[in-house]
Parts: sequence; C-alpha cells; structure tokens
Amino acid sequence: MIVFPAIDLKDGQCVRLVQGKADDQTIYSSAPAEVARRFQQAGARWLHIVDLDGAFSGKPSNLKAIEAIADEVSIPFQVGGGLRRITDIQQLLQVGASRVIIGTRAVEGPDFIKKLLDEFGDERIVLGLDARNGKVAVHGWVETVELTALDLGRQMKELGIRTAVYTDVLRDGLLAGPNLEATRQAALHTGLSIIASGGVSSVEHIRSLKAMEADGVAGAIIGKALYEGNITVAQALEAAK
Repeated sequence: MIVFPAIDLKDGQCVRLVQGKADDQTIYSSAPAEVARRFQQAGARWLHIVDLDGAFSGKPSNLKAIEAIADEVSIPFQVGGGLRRITDIQQLLQVGASRVIIGTRAVEGPDFIKKLLDEFGDERIVLGLDARNGKVAVHGWVETVELTALDLGRQMKELGIRTAVYTDVLRDGLLAGPNLEATRQAALHTGLSIIASGGVSSVEHIRSLKAMEADGVAGAIIGKALYEGNITVAQALEAAK
C-alpha cells in the first residue's frame, strides 16, 4: 500500500483546512517545496498535492508552487484542485505532475473524462471521489449533488478510470480516523483501486486500511497528522508494509 503525504496549497503556502472550509485554515509552511523535499527524504514514494485556490475558483492557481515542488523532488506526485480544462491538465503534466485528479468535471461531464483518458491514458487520470454522507461533493466541497459516490465510481470505471481518491469530507482535517467501512464499500462496489483520504492520522488507521488491500484499497493520504506530529512518514511507511 502506498502512503501519500499531502501538501495542500493556498496562496502559495502549505496549509490544512478542516472539512475543506476555507475559513478554517492553519498555515504550516511558506515553502511547500521544502516540505516536499523533507517528505521525500523521509522515504515517501509519492506525494499528494491539492491546489485549494483552484478547487474553489475552478482554475489552477498555485502553478508556481507546484513547479517549485517538481524541481525539488524526484518522486512522482499527483495533483488535484480546479482541473476542469484540458489545457490546465496539459500544463500540470508538463511541469512535472505524474497524474491529475478530476472531481467536479467528472460529475458535470463524463464525456470530458473519456476525452482525457483517450488523450493521456488511464495511468495519468485519477477520479476524485469526494463524499459527504454518501453523496458527491463538488466545487471545492462547497456543494453536494444527489449522485452517490458509489454510482459515480461505477460510471467512471465503465469509462475506463482505474484509480480514485476516496475522501469522506466530514472526516477531513479532524484527525478522527478515516471512514473505514465507506472506503471498503467504495473499493468493493466500484471496482476501482481506492486511495483513502480524510482523517487518516495514526499507525492503527494505516494498518486498518492495509488490511483492506485485497478489497482494492491501494493507498492512504496523510495530511494534518504529519504536520501535527501525530505520526511520522517513517511510521506510516512501516505500517503500510
């Protein structure tokens, strides 16, 4: 199972939000590239980067910071947040992102996802499966639609998507643990390879997710817990072995 240390970008800084709320923010570093370098030095094999400004505005807004991260590390990283145009996705891949995460546009236009898969391939396009009480959250988690996360996942699997980041929005940033059962169901009922996100904050959480590997849970994203010192990258990697 892959451990993904998270770097959330807002105004060029490394921050964390609680449940994705822009007004509940903690700034951890004004040098995200340095944070990325430290994660790589600690043994991380992947990074998870979110452009929060992009998620709210609908267009990438932290490209300079992402370029700096790409220059600083040699490990692959995935990026999500506000990716709703092919040109923006091309730009991110060109500056060094290994793959991109698409959420809102997957809900609004499945044809767009098909176009992305045809142009970039299924290894570079990841579904952002963001759920609030089982329903899909969009536009930076500000809105919730009637479509269920499981139904969206199944639709995207049929189109050719292979991997999804599953986030229980209500758990994000609270250090309360991931929604293990919902994560398992997302893997079992969509057939997608699931990366768990939201609330992962201890060795026990990593071990619980690792136990679901056979069900299709392939990774875990850790954010606030790393910055608050609840768990180290080394501890998370050991638990994921």
